[in-house]
Amino acid sequence: MTFAHPLLEGVLAIAREAGEAILPFWRAGVDVTTKTDDSPVTAADLAAHHVIVAGLTRLAPHIPILSEEDCNVPLSVREGWTQWWLVDPLDGTKEFISGTEEFTVNIALIGQGDVVFGVVTMPVTGRAWWGGAGLGAWCQTAGDAPEPIETQPAPPAGEPFTVVASRRHSSPQQQALLAGLESAVGPLSLTSIGSSLKFCLVAEGVAHCYPRLAPTSQWDTAAAQGVLEGAGGEVVDTQGKPFRYLVRESLLNEHFLALPGNAPWRGALLRLCEA
Repeated sequence: MTFAHPLLEGVLAIAREAGEAILPFWRAGVDVTTKTDDSPVTAADLAAHHVIVAGLTRLAPHIPILSEEDCNVPLSVREGWTQWWLVDPLDGTKEFISGTEEFTVNIALIGQGDVVFGVVTMPVTGRAWWGGAGLGAWCQTAGDAPEPIETQPAPPAGEPFTVVASRRHSSPQQQALLAGLESAVGPLSLTSIGSSLKFCLVAEGVAHCYPRLAPTSQWDTAAAQGVLEGAGGEVVDTQGKPFRYLVRESLLNEHFLALPGNAPWRGALLRLCEA
């Protein structure tokens, strides 16, 4: 069953519609504005935001929305939320501006601080991923039937262990972690890709680990975390605790590790984080 939650199919349709709103701006010399945190925003981000807010309001008017493009909701208001949408209308704005295909639309449903499900779409290719813990996970290429996906804890014999990383963000701590991981699991193949697609590669079993020891915001990760958890994976902090979205003042994430849920090298990875 590809839509194991009653809201999932509707959210997927909204995410696809948001992608269609983005595409006219892609490679069209769109103007870029810098926000107060020095991150870029374009007319495409805002167009997708308006499509998503309108769609989610029609679909579930009782569920509040926290979007990157409208995130100044006071803590005093958010403290009363038990369920909410966490949205990045255009994840990978820098990739979008540079003209690559590696940007996504991210929509997650959060319940009591946990991801209920997430939807990730890739506007240029029409590819989509969705899933949630206990719901399963699927990937669909435009025009094809959805296919169930699952993580792979280790590569086939003779193939390298694949780690996926951000094209634009790393840190000395992350580089040290990768060096230690190579000692634990053998030769690494590093795949660099933008936006939430990093989680999706792990969810599909194409990659085996995504360590992130550099800054992210909650809307960057929640939707793809749902996909990964549905595929049998997990996202944990550097102490191995489940990665949650509890209501708090800051919307920035702690460092995290995205990996298969049954990874035999999990303990070694966590020990490297403590070093």
